Amino acid sequence: MPRKRKEGTRAPNGAASIYEGNDGRWHGRVTMGVRDNGTPDRRHVSAKTETEVITKVRKLERDRDEGAVRKPGKPWTVEQWLNHWIENIVPGTVKDNTLAGYRVAVRVHLNPGVGKHRIDRLEPEHLERLYAKMMRNGSKPATAHQAHRTIKTALNEAKRRKRITENPATLAKPPAVVEEEIEPYDVAAIKRLMDAAAKRRNSARWAIALALGLRQGETLGLKWADVDLEQGALRVRRNRLRPKWSHGCGGTCGKKHGGYCPRRIALRPETDDTKSRAGKRTIGLPDELVALLRAHQVEQARERDMAADIWTNAGWLFATPTGGATNPRTDYSEWKRLLAAAGLRDARLHDARHTAATVLLLLGVPDRAVMSIMGWSSTTMAARYQHLTAPIRRDIAQRVGSLLWAPNETKIETR
Repeated sequence: MPRKRKEGTRAPNGAASIYEGNDGRWHGRVTMGVRDNGTPDRRHVSAKTETEVITKVRKLERDRDEGAVRKPGKPWTVEQWLNHWIENIVPGTVKDNTLAGYRVAVRVHLNPGVGKHRIDRLEPEHLERLYAKMMRNGSKPATAHQAHRTIKTALNEAKRRKRITENPATLAKPPAVVEEEIEPYDVAAIKRLMDAAAKRRNSARWAIALALGLRQGETLGLKWADVDLEQGALRVRRNRLRPKWSHGCGGTCGKKHGGYCPRRIALRPETDDTKSRAGKRTIGLPDELVALLRAHQVEQARERDMAADIWTNAGWLFATPTGGATNPRTDYSEWKRLLAAAGLRDARLHDARHTAATVLLLLGVPDRAVMSIMGWSSTTMAARYQHLTAPIRRDIAQRVGSLLWAPNETKIETR
């Protein structure tokens, strides 16, 4: 039981004390630890009655003993913590694309939505109302989920550093994300895409996407050193990043975006490691794709001769007309133009990966081989990427029919 004393008397070092003040209220003081400067961290609580103060003091003591004590000092606001977290804690611990996603969630949604709350007073309901408001303003559930994952991760770090004792984001319920039904292209459509791509620059780029299922960043990150045309193999080693620039002119060029500045400065490298360890892989090439890559090699040599001194000899497999790395945004726009040229329905560029995975299913390729080709670390990814298209459903139906309605003399082995 904490010792009761009169106001103005001193409690023994480290002891909690309860007393009635001259203001008519009851007060409690508990030593919780030591501040950064070495002085004791004494916390104060007050209430109208002695019983209420004893309850508060006991809670402080319990929190202290369980190691669930918030650090001393004025609590941060959510905005202050998120800004500190995104600028000083996260960089260097996650991939650039992940960091970019965090920055967007913090700047566009979290700081304007809940940034003024004290970090220790943020409630799950504050976050749930933010997610609902985002949805009313036109955001997709996946965007709300990104905001939720971001603040949950940020507040986990705040809890680990004892800036807060509980993370309200672990209790908040984000909107349910319903995966969009994806209908991959059938074989006839793939052939139409190939025919249309053959008339365009860097046509082999689309053959690799549709036949091998490489991600956009993996394809654009390929270099000639990664391709062995004699052995018919391709090695995936790196991922092309979307460029990000800042002004290098001190703001004198008059351009709004840093990417248009004549003296622009790159804020991120051109490439990064693959998305996961399983992403580093070697894939066999069909003979037809080897032939396309040989033709592409000849065409790129012709472009190099035309570019002469302005050619950038960086060894990119799919380069710009002057040898530079292809911008993912430019690549995406070319995909849309290719769909239009082939007369096909609109689709995401990533749907080409779903198409390639479904072709492997159609061919009956074993799961382990599919994982290696697609760069998956788990077979559960097949459920997301492999789709039961009409030809596959017909094949399954025919197999069931031939088994159940087979002639009576056909023997069915059982184990």
